[in-house]
Parts: sequence; structure tokens; C-alpha cells
Amino acid sequence: MNIHEYQAKELLAKFGVPVPAGVAAMTVEEAVKAVDSLPGPLYVVKAQIHAGGRGKGKFKELGPDAKGGVRLAKTKEEVEAAAKDMLGNTLVTIQTGAEGKQVQRLYVTDGVDIAKEFYLALLVDRASGRIAFVASTEGGMNIEDVAHDSPEKIHTITIDPATGLQPHHGRAVAAALDLTGDLAKQAANVAAKLYDAFIGTDAEQIEINPLAVTDDGKLLVLDAKVGFDGNAMFRHPDIAELRDLTEEDAMEIEASKYDLAYIKLDGNIGCMVNGAGLAMATMDIIKLNGEFPANFLDVGGGASKEKVTAAFKIILNDPAVKGILVNIFGGIMKCDIIAEGIVAAAKEVNLSVPLVVRLEGTNVDLGKEILANSGLPIVPANDLGDAAQKIVAEVRNVA
Repeated sequence: MNIHEYQAKELLAKFGVPVPAGVAAMTVEEAVKAVDSLPGPLYVVKAQIHAGGRGKGKFKELGPDAKGGVRLAKTKEEVEAAAKDMLGNTLVTIQTGAEGKQVQRLYVTDGVDIAKEFYLALLVDRASGRIAFVASTEGGMNIEDVAHDSPEKIHTITIDPATGLQPHHGRAVAAALDLTGDLAKQAANVAAKLYDAFIGTDAEQIEINPLAVTDDGKLLVLDAKVGFDGNAMFRHPDIAELRDLTEEDAMEIEASKYDLAYIKLDGNIGCMVNGAGLAMATMDIIKLNGEFPANFLDVGGGASKEKVTAAFKIILNDPAVKGILVNIFGGIMKCDIIAEGIVAAAKEVNLSVPLVVRLEGTNVDLGKEILANSGLPIVPANDLGDAAQKIVAEVRNVA
């Protein structure tokens, strides 16, 4: 689960992380009013969407010469103009894709004089199985570009879970940022506070870019991206309330209501599979045969007829889907239950795209009988290779 920048900063501030003063605004009027509560005389108006690259982004409605989603302002009038440009318009960044995201929230913050920018993140390092700091002196840039062009400027400091954060970790972070003296002490303190926030909120990632040194020698978090382990949100109902459903894919939200593992992709063949490994293999074999999957969808090992019906309807609600491949290996999940769900969903939504079904396992003969007697144009498949070839052929025939 991700949250907006203003929410991330408010949360980090509770753990003692130094952030500039800022006010969230949902309307132009609120953005203008925010100026009264900020020190000034410089202000920053920032579009709030779940994507990076906002400053370099472009608004669809404003033309190619318009400024991006992060703007400096010196007066209320300039804040108002920026807010009018952003709110309700669609911001396209390198991370949103061509469709962009509509800006519905703003964050008006106090401007600061920046002497130097750094990159600092906390994440789960899959290679070591530990929490790790990632630090670089190249702040304010896409960390991917730094990794590609200057990998030696990125430093990783892992934390042993048996000991937790120790003073030497803070010193290592300061050294990675090439800071000395009082700034090194500040860096160690910021690292400790970020670690407390990471552990205390069950975060998956805390990314600070940039972490800035101001002209008066203070370290400040100027931008923050925070994501959480969705499986741990039952322990943090206050954080769960920060979820902004307008920033998420509607079909993924619908899938979460039925505890379905669904991720929308860019292809044209919908997939419904039981088991993550089998789902990955199904997507791979579709690509091997020359087409692309439209989604990852794992109905799980013990899905009910209602759950299968919901999964099928979610796939069909994607206009990009030109055909569907169902690949079920029945163990705990019985093939007849899958078949009943497929028939019920197909009849309810008036199936209009080719459907290939491969069933194997518990009650497979009964499942195939249900499909054969359904009266629906369902194409049976003997194995996964056969299924992939058939759905690709069906989709291309339709096209």
C-alpha cells in the first residue's frame, strides 16, 4: 500500500524526521490559504499522485510548454495560478505511462535554500534478507540513472535483525553521503529516525529523494515516498485509512474485495489460474507463442464458486482482453467448482471473447462435463502447451 507525499511526511514527522512545514490542499482556496500558515517567502506547490517524476511531468490539458507538477511560488497569486493549473488536470510522468494520473490533491510546502542534495532509502534487501539503507551523494536524480551511469556512487548498508540499528550504521550512512562534523551527526540521527519509522509502521520502502542540506546547515527531507506491507495493515488501522483508492486500478480494488491476487498487465489475453507459480508459467507460455498476457490472476487453492465468478467477471471487464485462458490444476481447488464458476460468470456477462480452458486434477472429468454441457463456445485443451496455442490462434482469428 502506498500513500501520498504529504501523508508520508506527516507520518515521518511523528518519528522525529525533519521535514519542511507543509499543508495539504484539496481545493484552490485551501492552497491559497495554506500560505498564511507557512513561513515563506518561498513556497512549493506539489501535485500529489502516486508516481515519481512530477517536476518533469506535463499536464495533458495545458500543452507542452506548461510547467510540471512541482512549482515554486513567491506570492499567493502564484500559488493560486499553480493550483488552478494542477487540480483536476492529468499529469503525465515517466512513471504514470501515457494515460497519466488526475491530480486531486496538492501539497503546499515551505521553500528552502538548498546547498546539496542526497538520496537515502530504506528497503528490504531481497539478496541478504535484511533491511538495508541505500545512500548516494547523487540526490535529486532518478536513482536508476545513477545506478546505470555511476554505480560506484550508490552504497548499501544492511542491518542485522539480531542487533537492529547500531551507531556504526549511522556513521556508515553519513560516510556514504560524504558528510562530516555536525552534518554527519544529523545524518546518523535521520537514519535512526527513519529506521524507527520503517520498523514501527511495517513499511516496505521509505525513499527520500532528495535529502537536502540547507544553506543554514540543516538536513531536511524534501520529498518522501513510503510504501507498506499490505499484509500487515491490520496492525495499523490508522495507516490503512490513508489509502487513496482513486490512485489504484479499479479492477485491482475489486479483486482485493474477494481476496484475489490480481495485477493488470498490458496484453490482450486474460489469464485465470490457481497458484502463483502456475500463473507465471501460463503468462510465459502465452508470450512464447507470440501474444501477451492481460493480467496476473491467482484465484488461490481453495476458491469458491462465487470467488471464481468474481475473478472471471474482473477479467472480462478489461476492454483490452480479446480472449481468456483458464489454466487450473485441481488439488484443493476442485475442477468442477472452477467449471461452475466459469459457466455462471460467462452467462452473466454474456461472453463475447474466445475462451480456452485447461483443467487437470481433482474431479477433472466432472469439470469437463459441466463445461461441455454448458452450451457455451468453450474450447477445451489437453495440456498447457495446447491451451496456449489454441488461445493465441483464437485471438488472432478474431483480430
